[in-house]
Amino acid sequence: MPTVGHASGTVHYHRAGSGPGLVMVHGTGGDAVSNFAHLVPGLADIRTVITPDYAGSGQTSDPGGDLTLDLLAGQVAAAFEEPSDLVGFSLGAAVAAKVAAERPELVKRLVLIAGWTHLADSRLELGLRTWARLAATDPESFAAYGPLVGFSPAYVSTVGAAALMAGEPPHGTLRQIELDLRVDLRDLLPEITAPTLVVGNTLDHLIPVEHARALHAALPGSQYAELDSGHVVLHERPAEITALIRGFIAG
Repeated sequence: MPTVGHASGTVHYHRAGSGPGLVMVHGTGGDAVSNFAHLVPGLADIRTVITPDYAGSGQTSDPGGDLTLDLLAGQVAAAFEEPSDLVGFSLGAAVAAKVAAERPELVKRLVLIAGWTHLADSRLELGLRTWARLAATDPESFAAYGPLVGFSPAYVSTVGAAALMAGEPPHGTLRQIELDLRVDLRDLLPEITAPTLVVGNTLDHLIPVEHARALHAALPGSQYAELDSGHVVLHERPAEITALIRGFIAG
């Protein structure tokens, strides 16, 4: 796995394909492999796909303490040098937005999937705080909560709860959820100049689709698409999300 130095230590990332860069930023409780490995073959024929891990996931250096968007955005930006298209999912959408706002020379086109602008309502806060509490105190319930809020009912019924509950979450998942609760992009969004596509999921019970719509509204000139999917659209609708990404980055 390639690595690159950063002030926090070492950033680990995966690289595949050829052509202009496409950087994909994973979400809370995931990593580059679990979020994107199955999507890379559908994109690597037209792009060099770079999928970094940030602190709390994979082998990327984790300085401990509270995570910040500054830290994660810095780690992601360290993984690519040339102007590239940038895709972010969930917390990765917030990280990608920060990179696009503060390093506009690096970002050609921006795709924000299942994102939000800030902790705008009590429903969003309740869902995230419950997730954090279970991560801290009740591993069994934490494992069950993920499929309940992460996927549509039909998908859970088809795949099976046991399959979706399998595996250990990354070591920094709780601290990543705590960062979710602190995300506030309102001052950053006006600084984003890259053409942007916002994707919302109509069956998202973790980050309800209204938040993606609000993110789109806060980015004048952005494009918007919705998929009939739960939060983890990367797995629930892989062909559709890949098609959206390919179509948008093709210009």
